[in-house]
Amino acid sequence: MIEENRLRRLKFRAWHRGTKEADLMVGGFFDAHAASFTEEQADLFEALLEEEDVDIMAWAIGVAPCPARYEGAMMDAMRKLDYVPIAK
Repeated sequence: MIEENRLRRLKFRAWHRGTKEADLMVGGFFDAHAASFTEEQADLFEALLEEEDVDIMAWAIGVAPCPARYEGAMMDAMRKLDYVPIAK
């Protein structure tokens, strides 16, 4: 189980990226998936948070190649974008 303080820090960082679009993408992803993170997934997500928002968004929407270290189940889930609320 991941330490509660670590999850709170990750959540804060995920939701305070600098732009509303990045907040929704990264923070929304965190809210939808963090409860099931393993320690390894939390480590990977924490590393991802060190990347630039424009890069994360480009990798997630498929307009730029994703570095091999981030390819996998987490990036696949991030690419679905079904966790971002869209007003209808």
